Amino acid sequence: MPVKLSTNQDQDGHDEARIEIVPLIDIMFFLLASFMLVSLSMTQLSRVPIELPDAQAALSEKSVPPYHFALNEQGVITLKEEILTPTEVTERLAVLEHRDEVNVLIAAHANARHQQVMRLLDAVRAAGIERVSFESKTPKP
Repeated sequence: MPVKLSTNQDQDGHDEARIEIVPLIDIMFFLLASFMLVSLSMTQLSRVPIELPDAQAALSEKSVPPYHFALNEQGVITLKEEILTPTEVTERLAVLEHRDEVNVLIAAHANARHQQVMRLLDAVRAAGIERVSFESKTPKP
């Protein structure tokens, strides 16, 4: 079936150009949805991968605190993919104002040694931070 192009002519006999806006809107919505999906898939790349321990009675927390330390199986402490020592953790948190309102989340690998976890907890507490919680996962049934 041949496609017939229609042109509108004004009073002088010149062709009047038309821009179809509906296909442009469809393309913009498609691009918006694509960018949203890509950005959502990139949100979990801010720390080293660790295997969290299981906890039956853990409370669910929806927001992630600004200070989310990860401790891997070898005892390496990271904050947003930056490797820190316990002394650097204390120095980084000690300069904060309103330390009594700062929340810290510690995500320790399931096979991390208890001594390593306690060393990180002591470093956070040495900076004057009292609101510390530990990240865990719910066990699979």
